[in-house]
Amino acid sequence: MGFTNQHLLFFLCFALVVVVGLWANPILARPLDHHKALSKRERHELWMARHERVYKDLKEKEKRFNIFKENVEHIENFNANASSTKSFKLGVNAFADLTNEEFVTTHTGYKKQFSYSKSMSSYSMTNGLSGDELPESLDWRNKGAVTGVKYQGNCGCCWAFSAVAAVEGLNYIRTGELSSFSEQELLDCVTSNSGCNGGEMTTAFEFIQQSQGLLTEAEYPYTGTQGQCQLTSGSDSVGAVKINSFQSLPKNNEDTLKQAVAQQPVSVGIDGSGSEFLYYKGGVFDGNCGQAMTHAVTIIGYGTDTYYGKDYWLVKNSWGETWGENGYMRIIRGQNQCGITFDASYPVL
Repeated sequence: MGFTNQHLLFFLCFALVVVVGLWANPILARPLDHHKALSKRERHELWMARHERVYKDLKEKEKRFNIFKENVEHIENFNANASSTKSFKLGVNAFADLTNEEFVTTHTGYKKQFSYSKSMSSYSMTNGLSGDELPESLDWRNKGAVTGVKYQGNCGCCWAFSAVAAVEGLNYIRTGELSSFSEQELLDCVTSNSGCNGGEMTTAFEFIQQSQGLLTEAEYPYTGTQGQCQLTSGSDSVGAVKINSFQSLPKNNEDTLKQAVAQQPVSVGIDGSGSEFLYYKGGVFDGNCGQAMTHAVTIIGYGTDTYYGKDYWLVKNSWGETWGENGYMRIIRGQNQCGITFDASYPVL
């Protein structure tokens, strides 16, 4: 059978699809900050494709576009004015079509609880290191004690992710095995917290201490919504990790916090409600934030940025890898930034 015009047309169409695909993929992969020559609507379309965002109708899309446009302009203005005065940058991330209030409502979730006994051990340092003996820098990721960055979704249960990250680190330090444990178990079963409406880490530690332990992520996977507690009294509900107690650190004492982080990852409350915190992209964060704690994270190290000459805490967040430095933040150390010392605690084995 000979080569017909139909064959030629098919070949040209196929070649065009391949070329367009090769062109489009790099465009989608590049940061939106590199697409400033495009209109805001074009950038919004690219952003929607990248983050698989679909709106229910044109009215909702227009509303979200206007929020996106305002947020992008805020980010660009900040970066343009902060080039010589700030040690951090902002960036367009997966949350750019939300208002600040919407984001805080759905993606934070630190809430102080007063309805439990706090059966913690009396505070003491167990590693015996003084301030002069501590390493100048530390990153528990490099020691194998940190699981990958997770995403809490539209559920205000940061308290569960913060507590689990601290338990995961401690378990590795004690056993040499890195396991991912279940935030969903805490979300469903810690009745003294408020599930997706907030809670705190010491309540989660108390539950792990007084229950049969904490199951793995695979055994009790995360769904992003609070459901019925799936634990039973049988042996199949015995957790993969248990703790003996937990300790809370004194407020306004970053030297003591450093001693604790040198020993293991530490859960902390923090004010994560500001737009600069929300759109943090990289660097040492010393931006605007208060000390009214709204969010919970886990400190997994500390160090000094030699370029800016600033000491920092290394923080693991639960907003996915598109936020910050692949899901992490370096926040200035020595200034109690964002109230980072107000509610710091860690589990004990």
